[in-house]
Amino acid sequence: MSQPDSIPNVLAERYATPAMRALWSGEGKVRLERDYWIAVLKGQRDLGIPVPDGVIEAYEKVKDQVNLNAIMERERVTRHDVKARIEEFCDLAGHEHIHKGMTSRDLTENVEQLQTFRALLEVRKKSIAVLAGLARRAQQTRDIPFTARTHNVAAQVSTLGKRLAMFGEELLLGVQALESLIQSYPARGLKGAVGTRLDQITLFNGDVSKARALEDRVLHHLGIHAALDCVGQVYPRSLDMQVVSTLVHVASGPGSFAKTLRLMAGHELASEGFAKGQVGSSAMPHKMNSRSCERINGFHVILKGYLAMAAGLAGDQWNEGDVSCSVVRRVMLPDAFLAMDGLLETTLTVLNQMEVFEAVVEQELMRYLPFLLTTTVMMEAVKAGAGREAAHEAIKIHAVQVARDMRTGKVAQNDLFARLAADERLGLKAEAFEALIAQGRANAGDAAEQVDHFAKRVSELTAAHPDAAEYQPGSIL
Repeated sequence: MSQPDSIPNVLAERYATPAMRALWSGEGKVRLERDYWIAVLKGQRDLGIPVPDGVIEAYEKVKDQVNLNAIMERERVTRHDVKARIEEFCDLAGHEHIHKGMTSRDLTENVEQLQTFRALLEVRKKSIAVLAGLARRAQQTRDIPFTARTHNVAAQVSTLGKRLAMFGEELLLGVQALESLIQSYPARGLKGAVGTRLDQITLFNGDVSKARALEDRVLHHLGIHAALDCVGQVYPRSLDMQVVSTLVHVASGPGSFAKTLRLMAGHELASEGFAKGQVGSSAMPHKMNSRSCERINGFHVILKGYLAMAAGLAGDQWNEGDVSCSVVRRVMLPDAFLAMDGLLETTLTVLNQMEVFEAVVEQELMRYLPFLLTTTVMMEAVKAGAGREAAHEAIKIHAVQVARDMRTGKVAQNDLFARLAADERLGLKAEAFEALIAQGRANAGDAAEQVDHFAKRVSELTAAHPDAAEYQPGSIL
C-alpha cells in the first residue's frame, strides 16, 4: 500500500531562509532540547549531584543522531511527546541520567523560548537591514519632486525620498519595540511542575540556594538574562502575544511601503523590478506585476492572523497552567517567524531591485501642479488687489472646468494657469504664473531635511549592528 503524500509547510519550504527554518525544524528543536538536557545535567553535577564518569560524554556523542520517525514511533506508544524523546536519547546514550528533577514544561517552555529569542535576534538583524535599504533609497530620491496624495488624491508637493522615509520611520518604531522586547524577554526557568522548584530542591537535599544556582546556569546556557520569578507550570501566554504583536508592528512599515509601491507601479511611477526571464502574466505578455509587493502584503495578513491566535491564548490560563494551548502554539509561533522571515527577505529584494521612473513622476507632477498651487494663486491675487472671495470663485470655476476638460479629453495638458492669467478678475500676468510654477515645483517644505534626519537615525542604528547593515537577502522565488 502506498504511503500518503506528505503535506509541506509552505512558509518553510517556499519563503523562509535556511537559518530560520533550522531554528524551528523538528530536528533543530530536538538538538536544542538535548543541548538543554546536557546543560542541566552538567549544572547538577557541578553543584554536587552524582553523575558517573563518561555519562555526559555519552550523551554529547549521540546528541546529533536525530531520528524523528523513531521518536514518533515511541510517542505512539507513550502518547507523550517528551517521554518519547527522553527514551530515545537515553537509549542512544546507554544511560538514564537526563531530566532529573524536571517536568516536561521545564524542558519545552525553555526550549521554545530559546527558539523564540533566537528568532527575534534574526528578525532584528533583517529589520535593520531593511531600514538601511529604505534609508539608502530615500537618500537617492531625496530631491525628486513628487505628487503626494491623501485619500489617494493629489494633495501637495513632496519628494519621493520623503515618502520612503515616512515608511522607514514606521519601521524604525517597530524596531525600537523589538529591541525593547529582546532586552526584557524573560525565560520561565527551571521551576518544576507548579513553579515551586520542589523537585530540584529535593534533589539537592533541601538546599534552595543550589536549586536557584542551577537555574542561573540554565539561563546562562539559554543566553536569556531575565527570568520570571513567580511563574507556574507555563509562562504567561500574554508573552507570546507580545512577541507576535511586535512582529506585526515591525511588518507594518514594509507593508505600507509595499502597498504604496503597488499603487505607484499601476501608474508607472515606479516598479519593484523585473528580472531577466521573468513573466508577469501567462496570458498578457506586456504585464510586469508587483508580485513581490503583493507577497509582502500577504505575509502581513498572515501575521495578523497569528496575532489573533496569540490573543486567544492570552488570559486563558487555568490555575498554574495546562496545555490546551499546545496545538495553537505549535502552529502559531514557528509559522509567525517563518512568515516574518519571508516578508523581510522579500522587502530587501524589492529595495535592491526597485526602479523609479522620473520622467513619469515629472509628468504626473506637472499634470497636478497647477491644482496644488491654487491657494498660493489666491493669495497672490489678493495681494494684487482682488477680493478674496471673488478670487476664490474665479479660481474654482476655472479649476473645475480644466479638470473636466482633462478627464473628457478636450485638453491634453493642464492649462489652468493660462486660463487664470487671462482672467482679469485676478489681476495676475503670465509671468507671475511662470514664477509660481518654478517655485511651487521645488516647494516641498522640509521634506529633504526630514530624509536627512531619518538617514542619520538609521546610520546610528546600523553602526551598532554592522552585521545587519551588511546583510544581503538570498534569492527568492
